[in-house]
Amino acid sequence: MPFVLYVLALAVFAQGTSEFMLSGLMPDIARDMEVSIPVAGSLTSAFAVGMIVGAPLMALLSLRWSRRRALLAFLTAFLLVHVLGAVTTSFGVLLATRVVAALANAGFLAVALATAAGLVAPDAKGRATSVLLGGTTLACIAGVPAGAVLGQQWGWRAAFWAVALVSLPAVFAILRSVPGGGAASPAAGAGAAAPRARGELGALRSPRLLVTLLLCALVNGATFCTFTYLAPLVTQVTGFGAAGVPAALALFGAGSFAGVTAGGRLADARPRQLLLAGGVALLLGWVLFALTAGNAVATVVLVLVQGALSFAVGATLISQVLYAAAGAPTLGGGFATASLNVGAAIGPWCGGIPLAAGLGYRAPLWVSALLVALALVAGGVAEAVRRAAARGRRLPATAG
Repeated sequence: MPFVLYVLALAVFAQGTSEFMLSGLMPDIARDMEVSIPVAGSLTSAFAVGMIVGAPLMALLSLRWSRRRALLAFLTAFLLVHVLGAVTTSFGVLLATRVVAALANAGFLAVALATAAGLVAPDAKGRATSVLLGGTTLACIAGVPAGAVLGQQWGWRAAFWAVALVSLPAVFAILRSVPGGGAASPAAGAGAAAPRARGELGALRSPRLLVTLLLCALVNGATFCTFTYLAPLVTQVTGFGAAGVPAALALFGAGSFAGVTAGGRLADARPRQLLLAGGVALLLGWVLFALTAGNAVATVVLVLVQGALSFAVGATLISQVLYAAAGAPTLGGGFATASLNVGAAIGPWCGGIPLAAGLGYRAPLWVSALLVALALVAGGVAEAVRRAAARGRRLPATAG
């Protein structure tokens, strides 16, 4: 894999840390800003909305620029708003920085996915995607716990400074390593942006692409449904103490990194087999987890296994978006980013419904199983339709 992919993954690591670290910093932010915990929680919601809305919009904006210029603009904006967030004393300003950070993050990831696909062989998009998403999984393993430690030792502002500092070397590395033009980074200008945008939007009408985006949202929704409520699950159902929560989160992160890495090696050669086998295993794993969550050994094993399966299937789906959107590489990356964040938004919401109804902390596991089951059904129906259409096209040729 080209070195520049690992540079992009470093930036994705910083962005993933920023996205997830607020869960451990929320009480400190609320005290410092003199707002309630629910009000402070709007920082997370603002980031999620910014990612969903910003991914396609920022991808469209980036069509006016070369890939290097777009990556530098988005990453520099991301870095600067974290500096502003670290020094502001206004909650309103902090909230605004989270929205801008999400827009920059969404734009960067969309362009990074397109850049990664353009820097490797046409049949290596899966491995390239796994390198990028590896930055997100490493954020879960190392970045988020480190942010929590910094917050505990030196206050929440230290975590914001750390994200800015980690982003800085990536800015210089992109400046030196990402091609400024050519096939990997098509030259763009104001005059070329409109026809490119129309062309890419037209390419997004592919039924295969639309189905893959739906599957991305459902599978990621299942992942975040359980991940969001993992802490009360392992303490209230499994019986681990509070010290077991960071260990469970780190274990899930370790599984996700293993899944992204392994999935990237198989996604290009056998995507259908991986998605079918992985999807079925993921469904069975959520069901088994729901049934055995009270057992400590089963919980430890299944947290690791489900983390691996979730990200192996999820990363493979993202690579299939890039294959299906070959005629719209930048907007394809943007809509892939949006679909992931739609899942990250709907998953916790769906899991919260049975919790609010008093059905207990196993309930999100059953919801995760339901979301994966819906993905398998949708994928199966789409495949049946595709095969029927293919047979229909062959019949007239045979008759003639």
